[in-house]
Amino acid sequence: MDGKSKNPNPFERLEATFFSRPTLEVARALLGVRLVRRSGRHQLAGRIVEVEAYIGEEDLACHASRGRTPRAQGLYREPGVYYVYMIYGMYWCLNVVTEESDFPAAVLIRALEPIAGQAEMKKRRRAARTDIDLCNGPGKLCQAMDVDSRFHGQSIEEGTLWLEQDSGASSESMDGVVSCPRVGVDYAGECARYPWRYYLASSECVSKRDRLAESERSAR
Repeated sequence: MDGKSKNPNPFERLEATFFSRPTLEVARALLGVRLVRRSGRHQLAGRIVEVEAYIGEEDLACHASRGRTPRAQGLYREPGVYYVYMIYGMYWCLNVVTEESDFPAAVLIRALEPIAGQAEMKKRRRAARTDIDLCNGPGKLCQAMDVDSRFHGQSIEEGTLWLEQDSGASSESMDGVVSCPRVGVDYAGECARYPWRYYLASSECVSKRDRLAESERSAR
């Protein structure tokens, strides 16, 4: 023994600079990163296994496609800020703004693999039959992790919701990543076909698998 104590927490909290680069690069890099929420006496955490990228006013699937509207204003903030919005009048979705101020782009966190606080998550996600169902969708993970509009506009470097990665581990290999079109954006015309959704092929917690993309990936 050299007398040196080991770091009890090998995870490093991400800084805003992590997001100040091309959105597609950020999206891939987020796979395998942990999303952590401190809620009262509980700490909830999940490994990110699926994301989607939204980039610029030309992307018809992006909220900024209609310009700098009140709803889309948060997308024009500085990188590393949460962009939280509601869908279907009942489900929150968590995004993190990317690139640079005044350029609207973000990554949507679509699914998590629960790794801590599952019992507390189940209290909020009573409809979940298994741990796999707890966070396998953007609305589900926000419900399970107690994430809502309170975090909209907040920096990832502040507060009780943060992202962290293992300081001793390398980023997820692209060999295990599926790239495919985004979900639920058929209205976006040609943009709906952009392969800007990424997920870990090995995870059971992906919200919706793209069998065609997986087949093409396996054939390479």
